[in-house]
Amino acid sequence: MTTQNPLKNVLSAQDTGYDEERSGFQAAYAHRPALVVAAETADEVRAGVAYARENGLSVAVQSTGHGLSAATNSGVLISTRRLKDLTIDADRRTARAGAGVTWAEVIAAGAPHGLAPVNGSAPGVGVVGYLTGGGLGILGRQFGYAADHVRGFDIVTADGALRQVDAEREPELFWAVRGGGGNFGVVTAVEFDLMPLATVYGGILAFADEQVERALAAYVAWAENAPEELTSSAALMAWPDAPFAPEAFRGRYVLTVRIAFTGSAEEGERLVAPLREVTPPLVDDLRTMPYTESHTIHSDPPAPHPYDGDNLLVDAVDAAALRALTGPDARGAVVQVKHLGGALAREAKVPNAVGHRGAHWLVTVLSALFEVDRGTARAAHGRVLEPLQERKLGRNLNHLFGEFGEEVVRDAYEPETLRRLAEVKAAYDPANTFRHNYNVRPKVD
Repeated sequence: MTTQNPLKNVLSAQDTGYDEERSGFQAAYAHRPALVVAAETADEVRAGVAYARENGLSVAVQSTGHGLSAATNSGVLISTRRLKDLTIDADRRTARAGAGVTWAEVIAAGAPHGLAPVNGSAPGVGVVGYLTGGGLGILGRQFGYAADHVRGFDIVTADGALRQVDAEREPELFWAVRGGGGNFGVVTAVEFDLMPLATVYGGILAFADEQVERALAAYVAWAENAPEELTSSAALMAWPDAPFAPEAFRGRYVLTVRIAFTGSAEEGERLVAPLREVTPPLVDDLRTMPYTESHTIHSDPPAPHPYDGDNLLVDAVDAAALRALTGPDARGAVVQVKHLGGALAREAKVPNAVGHRGAHWLVTVLSALFEVDRGTARAAHGRVLEPLQERKLGRNLNHLFGEFGEEVVRDAYEPETLRRLAEVKAAYDPANTFRHNYNVRPKVD
């Protein structure tokens, strides 16, 4: 093994800051690499990848650590959280973000120009991991997957080269990274479209206890006829009687319907009227808000914590599924039912590797691992999702919340897409250096 270490900002397990650098939002487990490269520039990323290659080591990558999928117990971890360059081109309606930038930072930078990204529900999520996984946004039915709006990216591949990639330059790699996750290198920067959007009509309608089953069935039926400009989802959770819970929810089983609509408040009120008529909501805070407040629609937890979760993409949510989603196993978890379709069902102008666009619904089941172990949680998740198996198209990469094997990863793609991804992997990473992810193995002839 090469003994000389040419790297800057390198930490080993004996160094102060090692534990902080390897940890992320997912607190159920963490990387434990031989070395952490706390990269401040793309050149330092290149040096980290080159060092790993020369010494026969694997490479893991982490920014915020929300999507930690396969921890490394050796090798090199490249931390990209310091790559914070962010520029807005208001005339072109684009942003260019370094790999350490979060969606909260993009939203804040775009707001003075009346522009917004196709971001997800959690503002603390890193831009790059979200985009490479596809990116199912709070307005996805109108704008499609966030990966559909990527214009280009800079990526360090397994050979240590820094490549500028777009639809014209290395188009196969451009296709693969948008939806193929972290399999192909370390993305150091990405350019993507912004939407002319300053406000959104949205918020929640919450229903509790004996209202829940009726309201959930009504929501699923109602959403099927919603216009593309309206993206919605429903979350079910048994809230503890604890100070961190919203006062109205404490000690209650609650269905929260989340609404995001780009039309007028008057039209939004007309559209949601049928839901309000089902049964009086416990909470109703629908309103027109600045886009900078759009994170309040979902109010995802901001603090790191241990969790695990699974999902299914399905073509329908029938009566049997509805019963399972409110049954005993479901009440020990957070269940989300996300309405798809619209622009999410259409191929991007520049095609990418995002799979299963024909799905109508995404159903996720997630458990915090404070008082339950992962095995017990997964068994319960399986029982909740079992009635949906007959309607299953696959799984969504961004909504796999834990370590999963190859069988689950295959579910994220149609067979032809997976075959093509394996070919791109063989071309750019034949040794599978980047394997601490939802891994696509290189195709071997």
